[in-house]
Amino acid sequence: MKQVTAAVIIEEGRLFITRRPPGDPLAGLWELPGGKVESGETPEQCLARELVEELNMVISVGGVVAHTTYHYDHGSFEMLALTATRLSEFELRAHDEFAWVPLSELARYSLAPADVELVQQIIARQAD
Repeated sequence: MKQVTAAVIIEEGRLFITRRPPGDPLAGLWELPGGKVESGETPEQCLARELVEELNMVISVGGVVAHTTYHYDHGSFEMLALTATRLSEFELRAHDEFAWVPLSELARYSLAPADVELVQQIIARQAD
């Protein structure tokens, strides 16, 4: 099972999400940005690397706030959502759109299946 990280970046009560571009297997679906953990890499190192690669965004990584396992046709993934603080501006490199969404409005976005459970856990934690 492959381990995948996802960034939970919340600014002014809004969660940062990105949309998969045309041609991607999950094209048009929204997700928490992140990616697959490589051999010898911690989830924290992975998330920092992936956000530079995908968004040219420098972050400070915090702890795990949500996790789930998801089974796609192309494999099974352990998903880890970690808090992140944005330390720089950013640019879209691997996505075609981004949005800052109030947690109460996330249901309006078509999330990638693996991200649905993560987002539900994040919303539940924010409500505590």
